[in-house]
Amino acid sequence: MRLSFHGADRSVTGSCHLIECSGKKILIDCGLYQGGREADESNAKPFGFDPKDIHCVLLTHAHLDHCGRLPLLSKRGFKGEIITTSASRELAKLVMIDSAHIQEEEARKQMHGHHRRHTDTPLYSLLDAFNTLDLFGRTASYNQAIEVAPGIRATFMDAGHILGSASIFLEMEEAGRKRSVFFSGDLGNSGRPLLRDPVTPASADVVVMETTYGDRLHKPFKPSVEEFYEAVTDTFKRGGNVVIPTFALERAQEILYFLKEGMELGKLSRSIQVFLDSPMAISATEIFKRHPECYGEETAMLFREGRDPFHLPGLHFTRESTESMAINQIGGGAIIMAGSGMCTGGRIKHHLKHNLARHDSSVVFVGFAATGTLARQLIDGEKSVRIFGEEIDVRAKIHTINGFSAHADQAELLAWHGKIQGVSETFLVHGEELTMNNFAALLKNTRVEMPRLDQVFEL
Repeated sequence: MRLSFHGADRSVTGSCHLIECSGKKILIDCGLYQGGREADESNAKPFGFDPKDIHCVLLTHAHLDHCGRLPLLSKRGFKGEIITTSASRELAKLVMIDSAHIQEEEARKQMHGHHRRHTDTPLYSLLDAFNTLDLFGRTASYNQAIEVAPGIRATFMDAGHILGSASIFLEMEEAGRKRSVFFSGDLGNSGRPLLRDPVTPASADVVVMETTYGDRLHKPFKPSVEEFYEAVTDTFKRGGNVVIPTFALERAQEILYFLKEGMELGKLSRSIQVFLDSPMAISATEIFKRHPECYGEETAMLFREGRDPFHLPGLHFTRESTESMAINQIGGGAIIMAGSGMCTGGRIKHHLKHNLARHDSSVVFVGFAATGTLARQLIDGEKSVRIFGEEIDVRAKIHTINGFSAHADQAELLAWHGKIQGVSETFLVHGEELTMNNFAALLKNTRVEMPRLDQVFEL
């Protein structure tokens, strides 16, 4: 039995881990690297294994950095089965098609630009994405074991991160020897209204866990919601717009949920105009409505009562680009939610271009921003940034509200790990190297590894 690492190793994106047992190769996730040209180059490199040899992929959830290289895997020869939850299956379809569309658009721009580069060939096409959809096979239900191959069983457990997200518990037997490995995927915050808390098995021999926020604690959640309301009302008093770079999955829906709640509690005016300017987020919101089985009790009750937790007065869905462009004619009093959350592409860059230089506007970040992204530059206090080749002065007020994070913080990660008995070895992934070092020092009674790209371990 062997475990090797092919993404999100001493970095935050590109999750991809490989288990070898009983002659089968099982991949856990196959995500895109994100964060500039270096990430683009990493995405185009060989996987570190032959895609034709992979028996199946177990997908933890539908975020791009976990599913975004699946079409490339298929393009390069993978013909096996992809297994995930029902909600993740729907969301991954949406994410992969959107990613393929972006790949093709970027390639066209490069083709017609003055300086042609290797990027004028898309990483994968819409056809590759649609071909990948045919590989989705069995659907996993939480806490029900699936025989992936003889001697290998997988149990998907609720990770509480986004709709349909799962941690995956693998039980393996080879030549009479048994080992269990628990992959965290991405872990959510506990005590949130939309989703349930993360689940663990009673015990596991090996744990592979994310460490995105392994070196810090989030602000308490309720004060973070209040801080969000204050940022909105303060901006409107100044006469500006609120721009929220929004991840289409979970964060967009969570912000809609709290905007609705703020209006109902009288903390926000019901006359606010809210623009969800993201075709993918709009489609994702419809998918969210189809999976009430994934929610915590509070939100599930709203669905049972026929109350839509994501609908609020003044909400506008803008799918067409002409509608998106029209938003930038609004002088003030609007909340503009658009992707991408890390500001690496999409419509958010147009809205930032029109609002960053305005003293009366605000940009509110409610999620993680990887090193090298435009979002990280703004969070780190850059006084000017380059957007579409133009240098834009940053005069807008920048808010960073980490309490909304869909990732567990250091205390929650430690508590999650502490619930699992008998862990002899822990592999840290999906985090920046300094963060991993800080977190590793806090883990007790387990050998800790921080694998490098393509590193292989015997289990």
